[in-house]
Amino acid sequence: MNQTPPNPARRRLLNATGMAALAAASGRLLAQTTPRPLLIVSSWEISGLSPAASGYIFTRLQVTETLLGSRDDGTPEPALAGRWQVSADGLEWRFELRPGARFHDGSPVSAQAVLHSLERVRTPPGLLATVPIRSMDAPDGKTLRIRLRSPFVLLGSVLAHSSTMILAPASFDAKGTVREVIGSGPYRVAKLEAPHQVETRVSEYYDSPRPAIGAVRYMAAGRAETRALMAESGQADLAWNLDPASITRLRSRNAVGISSVTLPRTLAVSLNAGIPGLSDVRVRRALSLSIDRAGISRALLREQDLAATQLMPPTLAGWHEPSLPPLTRDPATAARLMREAGWTASPAGWRDAKGQLLELRLQTFPDRPELPVLAAALQAQWREAGFAVKVSIGNSGDIPLAHRDGSLQMGLAARNYAMLPDPTGTLAQDFAPNGGDWGPAGWSSPIVSDALQKLLRGGLTPDEQRAERRRILLALQQELPVIPVCWVRAHVAVNRRLEGVRLDPLERSFRLTEMRWKA
Repeated sequence: MNQTPPNPARRRLLNATGMAALAAASGRLLAQTTPRPLLIVSSWEISGLSPAASGYIFTRLQVTETLLGSRDDGTPEPALAGRWQVSADGLEWRFELRPGARFHDGSPVSAQAVLHSLERVRTPPGLLATVPIRSMDAPDGKTLRIRLRSPFVLLGSVLAHSSTMILAPASFDAKGTVREVIGSGPYRVAKLEAPHQVETRVSEYYDSPRPAIGAVRYMAAGRAETRALMAESGQADLAWNLDPASITRLRSRNAVGISSVTLPRTLAVSLNAGIPGLSDVRVRRALSLSIDRAGISRALLREQDLAATQLMPPTLAGWHEPSLPPLTRDPATAARLMREAGWTASPAGWRDAKGQLLELRLQTFPDRPELPVLAAALQAQWREAGFAVKVSIGNSGDIPLAHRDGSLQMGLAARNYAMLPDPTGTLAQDFAPNGGDWGPAGWSSPIVSDALQKLLRGGLTPDEQRAERRRILLALQQELPVIPVCWVRAHVAVNRRLEGVRLDPLERSFRLTEMRWKA
């Protein structure tokens, strides 16, 4: 039987149709095999690859791990170290590594590799530089040993901090500089475009169950409004650092879910007590008494219960002292204190005995969207009380730089006092005799220094620990080298297709491995 061959035009049509069908099928197969990336958007930029610079980004994304982890209450838990023990005199710590842990390049997480990584973060600004380490060694392939010159109970907390994240030896160049982030977490870096983006995929070498979310994309976006719109449109699956107005709008439109958690973070003004005016505790108290914390919390944060009556929020139970007289607004007492300190009210503001105007500069930054608005509110309330305050909005690094060069007068920031799971470490850094980057300048207290040293040495009973913490909190409440304004509650916009979102109150992890897409 004869068959009529197709003409050239028909052959081209059949070929084109077949190719189109093949392309469509390939596209469907690719869509099935390539995981949909979960998009996280926040204000935090990737400012570098070193653990001290941006380690918190990579630990939150679960790309890197630390030797120890932390539960929500700040107590340590296993991470890369499955077990650890401390000698009776507190001078020797031994960490037994988790069997089977591997870096993303396939190399084993050996004690020598951990030692190699930690040795490279023993210099400032890494927190490990604050630990009185005599020596570190690896007596065998799975055990790391750290010997101390003096007991330091916070070593476990330091080893849970992102600046001590463990990187593979291949991450470093010959000079010890990080050139590539090769961690041991459930996700590996697939693409990095610092300072704004990083993409991750599940690591084939991770030694625990495979996460349901196979791919993650992280993006830093500077404006809170942009982040809120990305969440509302469905472009972003998790949007962090939202401004109160956007949160209210998102809730009213019900386009996304909102997850919330109270953080161990305080919006506070650190002062330079070494300059004229602020060296007098009466002036510092007058500044505090002029603040309407409840009004600021209600109007700007849309949550009145966040007005800070003392430095630490109630969620940090061990560091919140209910017996302290609360910080309140009292303009009459503020004016009386200023007059007692020798200041005279004038149309331009308070003047000293020589007629010199007390002019103050408040520095802040827009990384957290509430800070510039809060600075403006403080400026208005202080102006009403007679204080001439100029607001300067710059970069987040400007306040630490001003601390170091002595130019700081007042700095407004959202300070995380559980940067280490145990707040003692952050307080020891901020309120050290020479001051810290985010604490007060030109101020020290023998009471605070003595109490902090006792807590750091350890060996105290629970009642003795509570007594020392109360000494610290009482001194800070009376002296006010830092003026608390509001506590902080984190609100995150969540795509309604995403489930298993559980926020970390210590801000150590996004907890991506607990999430999954709804069926």
